[in-house]
Amino acid sequence: MDYTKLENIYSFVSVSTVEVGKHLYWTIGSYKVHGQVFIVSWLVMITLIAIALIGTRQLNKVPEKWQNFMEFILEFLQDIAKNQIGEHEYRSWVPYIATIFLFILGSNWAGALIPWKLIHLPEGELAAPTNDINTTVALSLLTSIAYFYAGLSKNGLGYFMRYIEPTPILLPINILEDFTKPLSLSFRLFGNILADELVVSVFTLLVPIFIPLPVMILGLFASSIQALIFSTLSAAYIGEAMEGHGDH
Repeated sequence: MDYTKLENIYSFVSVSTVEVGKHLYWTIGSYKVHGQVFIVSWLVMITLIAIALIGTRQLNKVPEKWQNFMEFILEFLQDIAKNQIGEHEYRSWVPYIATIFLFILGSNWAGALIPWKLIHLPEGELAAPTNDINTTVALSLLTSIAYFYAGLSKNGLGYFMRYIEPTPILLPINILEDFTKPLSLSFRLFGNILADELVVSVFTLLVPIFIPLPVMILGLFASSIQALIFSTLSAAYIGEAMEGHGDH
């Protein structure tokens, strides 16, 4: 038996493993948090703030270069909010929808474009914040709080009439819907981003660097679509909550 060959095979298998579920834990008070998520999240936020500051540093009546790009992004995000919430109510929700979209897009692209595996941590590895279920659940709960706030601020206690419309028989289903909305939002985003990163990791480890490029490009497209889906559904839930249930 050729032990050298066995050692080579063992080394290859060890390198080719993709570990999921290991984290760099930071202790804050009596809580443990995922340090790698905080690191990449802060990098994404700093990058977004820097782009925003550069793009709005010198505003002109006739936009050019960065200002033109920033106005295009703003109009795109305004259209998402306007189409889902309605022309009369959407303006106050543009900051929230825009923040959700840009943070998820930045996080997804950070995971797809930056070779985080080159940076070694004591435990776990750096990756897109959105491939951590805690991040996606937190974003989904923010949307849940937002649409409850939107419904109550617009319709008062009349908002709760939606639970017994069109018939009180649907009360359990309408209550269950409030649990399934954040669940579907969080698991859809988490599952897609995690699966994409695993596929790219496996391809990169098994084949030469140029072969995974089409998969990486497809991953960028899918990451953008996931950000669009999450922000659009968030706006749709807010718009649905603001419908005039209290007028019936």
